[in-house]
Formats: sequence, structure tokens, C-alpha cells
Amino acid sequence: MQLKKPDPLIVLILCAVAVAIVAPISGQAAEWFNTATKLAIVLLFFLYGARLSTSEAIAGLKHWRLHGTILCFTYIAFPLIGLALSPTSAWLGDDLYLGILYLTLVPSTVQSSVAFTSIAQGNVAGAIVSASASNLLGVVLTPLLVMFLMDQGSVTVDGGVFLDISLQLLFPFIVGQLCRPWIKELAASKATKAVDRGSITMVVYAAFSAGMVEGIWTRVGVGKLLGLVALSIVLVAFMLWFTRFVALKLGFSREDTIAIEFCGTKKSLATGLPMAAVIFGGANLGLLILPLMIFHQIQLMMCASLASRYALRSG
Repeated sequence: MQLKKPDPLIVLILCAVAVAIVAPISGQAAEWFNTATKLAIVLLFFLYGARLSTSEAIAGLKHWRLHGTILCFTYIAFPLIGLALSPTSAWLGDDLYLGILYLTLVPSTVQSSVAFTSIAQGNVAGAIVSASASNLLGVVLTPLLVMFLMDQGSVTVDGGVFLDISLQLLFPFIVGQLCRPWIKELAASKATKAVDRGSITMVVYAAFSAGMVEGIWTRVGVGKLLGLVALSIVLVAFMLWFTRFVALKLGFSREDTIAIEFCGTKKSLATGLPMAAVIFGGANLGLLILPLMIFHQIQLMMCASLASRYALRSG
């Protein structure tokens, strides 16, 4: 049996963590690096805007029932589950629990949701529009949810976050859409993927470096890490079952049900980490993004397995 190659993004993230542990950046160098990270995030969302086909999005928006169902899972069901998991703070601590809550508030993934839907022979067009809409709405909904649900303790959010989000995420996206006729081929090339992975790696390195400098990693033991892994497995498994159950009860077709499963269960590392860097600044960011990083890897492995099983049944 041929072993699958590891996800390059996960490899980069692990390398960033390892380098941060051995050689964390601090002081003036950290300030310059944080500025470079913000610029990388701006470039990333500019390329996202240039890559998304406006006509394709408009055509797909007609299937409002599908998109509405997926958005309800992303921005209603998931946050409610995050609130219900508040008792875990007694064991994991407030910062890690807030990280769990944060992961339930971020948008769905785009690339992996569409890829798995395609492998499973589901509604690919619907998945593209739903995942894209999730990320667009997330620019507003995620900071709103963070403000109302996470404004406590070590995490403080004010209205200024919307200006930061607009300048670093939404405005570059809109400019990218306007520039799409001239740079769509560049945006669709490997350049976007390189910027995507590079910006995430920079966010992770900066966050974990800050954690090393502040000594916060001494508060995360092996038991807590294993607990986060187990919790992620349970959460992904439950959402895969729940999305399918609801989709079938609502009478969706097989193709739409598959799209709902893979879009409604995902949480985006690519969008979630840049948003965290903008929303939270440097306040214990390392601990706040750790649950999302672990959840991302678990969801990829479990959804890849499910998509393969769907493909075998169809074949």
C-alpha cells in the first residue's frame, strides 16, 4: 500500500513551530516580522478576490436553500457547540477553551471543502459558492461573534477590529475582484497557494515565538494536547453525522447532501489564522490558535477518508 504524502501546509506549520521553539523571534525583529506578516495577509486576500469568478458565484447563489443550510451549520450550530463546551475550561484552562470557542466561529474552508466534494461526486458548484460565501460573510460574522462570545478575561475585542478586518481582509479582496480581468491567471496559478501557505506559516511562527518568549507553552502538557486531539475527533465525527442527518431530513439530493457534509463541517485554518492575528493582536495568540491547528489536521484526515468511501460507492 502506497503511503500518501503529508499535507504540505501541515509540514510547514510543524516546521514553523519547531523553528519558533528553537529560535523564537523577539524585540524589534518581531515587530518587523509582524508587519511583513500583515502585508502577506493583505496580498493573500487580494489574490483570493482575483481568483473567485464573479459570474460563477452569481450563478451558484440561486441555490439559496443549500447555502443557507451550510451557513447555519457554520455560524449557528458550531458556535452553539463551542458555548456548550465551556465546561472543558476547568481542565484545559481558559485560554485553550477560548481557542476551542474561536475555532467554532471561523468560516468554512474553500479548497478542501470543494476538493472533497468533488472526490465524493457531490455538488461541486454549490460547494464553491457556499464555501466562498462563508469566507466573505466571515469577514463580518467572525469578529461579531468573537466580540459577543469571547470578550472576556485575557481576550478583549472592540469595534476597531472591523476597521482592521476591512483594511487587511475585505478591502484587498474587493480590489482583487476589480483587478480580476487582468490578473485572474496569476491568481489561479501556484502563486496564490504559495502566498496562502507562506502567510499561514508566518502567522504560526510569530504566534509560537511570542508564546516561547512569554513562557506560555509550559502551561500546555501532553495530556491537554491529547485531549484537544480527542475532542477534535469527536467534534468532526459528530458534525459529519449531524450535517448528513439534517440534510436528509430536509430532503436534499445525494449531491447536495455531500456538499453540506463537507462544507458544513470544516473550519478554515487559512482564514482563521490571519483573522486571529488581526482580531487578537498578540494576546496569548499561540494558545488561542492551537485548537484550530489541531482541528484542521483532524478534519482533513477524517474527511479525506469519508470522501474516498463515497467515491468507491459511486464507482
